[in-house]
Amino acid sequence: MEKYYLAVDIGASSGRHILGTVQDGKIVLEEIYRFENSMKQEDGHLSWDVESLFAEIKEGLKQCKKLDKIPVSMGIDTWAVDFVLLDENNKILGRAAGYRDGRTSGMDEKVYEIISQNDLYKRTGIQKQIFNTIYQLMAVKEKEPELLKRAESFLMIPDYFNFLLTGEKKQEYTNATTTQLVSPVTENWDYELIRMLSYPEKLFGPLSMPGTNAGQFTEEIIKEVGFSCTVVLPATHDTGSAVMAVPKVPDKEGEEDDILYISSGTWSLMGTELLAADCSKESMEANFTNEGGYDYRYRYLKNIMGLWMIQSVKKELAGRGEHYSFAELCDLASKETIPSLVDCNDSSFLAPESMIKAVVNFCRNKKQPVPKSAGEIAAVIYNSLAVCYKETAEELESITGKTYSDLHVVGGGSNAAYLNKLTAKQTGKTVYAGPGEATAIGNLLAQMIASGEFKDLKSARESVYRSFAVKEYKPL
Repeated sequence: MEKYYLAVDIGASSGRHILGTVQDGKIVLEEIYRFENSMKQEDGHLSWDVESLFAEIKEGLKQCKKLDKIPVSMGIDTWAVDFVLLDENNKILGRAAGYRDGRTSGMDEKVYEIISQNDLYKRTGIQKQIFNTIYQLMAVKEKEPELLKRAESFLMIPDYFNFLLTGEKKQEYTNATTTQLVSPVTENWDYELIRMLSYPEKLFGPLSMPGTNAGQFTEEIIKEVGFSCTVVLPATHDTGSAVMAVPKVPDKEGEEDDILYISSGTWSLMGTELLAADCSKESMEANFTNEGGYDYRYRYLKNIMGLWMIQSVKKELAGRGEHYSFAELCDLASKETIPSLVDCNDSSFLAPESMIKAVVNFCRNKKQPVPKSAGEIAAVIYNSLAVCYKETAEELESITGKTYSDLHVVGGGSNAAYLNKLTAKQTGKTVYAGPGEATAIGNLLAQMIASGEFKDLKSARESVYRSFAVKEYKPL
């Protein structure tokens, strides 16, 4: 009888339920349910419809029952930084605000009135991004202080869904580190920092590692979905799960400790793994982050705007009646010779009303040729991403003192063959592309390791390489 594990992987634009089994040492996946997700406008703010998302989680569980494929465990991962505050009756206070909401504007300066940016990085090692939880909480404190006063619980989005399933409130470590409120020294909440910022200390409880048993379905959930199940914490931050699934390439010495990767999706998260956080001034100035990973490894990486830009352009073109697949946009881009480049991390690309206009205006302001066609717009974006990857790799090698011959691209962006070719050319590194479902696979790996299917992360990564198609792109 097959032993099933269920990964519920929810991204900023969609979610899916993927069943995993281990057969002859290989991981076999089956997607059984998929649903849409996006931020909603609510009273002038961007927020997540968590009620709808939880209903979709349950629908996917019901699909397991219909297929008679009942998982022995399940895990949920989502994007980072966003959270809910719950009152004494476990009801959400305010809204489940989205990270692209403008409420954090100016909140960095409010934080720096209490602790300088330099000192904050020394304490946490986390890259400054205006949507980090530390600034979101400051926005609540400044603009809706009554909510913070009434709050009895603080849960990151996947922690909240786990609570709805089990009735247990657990705060998972990898996602907690993205709040910029966790110490890489103690690997726990930085309570002194929390007190300095006047955030209620009671909101920050014990942290739980990936692999932790988060509880069983409540009777109410069992009645609704038709079965019982153990909820196991994966790395609930989707990038943490994706990095777990970076494959171990055979005959690559040092591969386990010296990997260079891009978790490529809406965001491009590019970095390596460290056994200790680098909170140096050089690291801060290069804008690298030290996010917590599986087994207390550190995901030393930089957030790059990523495929959000091309996703936005594709959607905008469709609104004009120009319908292209991502493969078609790649093909169009490959035929263009426009030399213009944009800074993919420029704030103008975070949430523009028109991504096309944002790209055009950036090129015009920099006195570069202005892209006109869909192919030229796509070419500018893809070429700019590849150059950004090259520069980031050079920074990483300078800071770590290591040279990386290979670059792993995992996640949805691993399917963008044109971008992979550009990346190999720009970086001068062999690009290993795949698996595409890295986040769901990493989610499953945490469950499988906890269950004894694999003895450790190394053996799990070896199985990933054996199990999935990994394409190789040599630098030209």
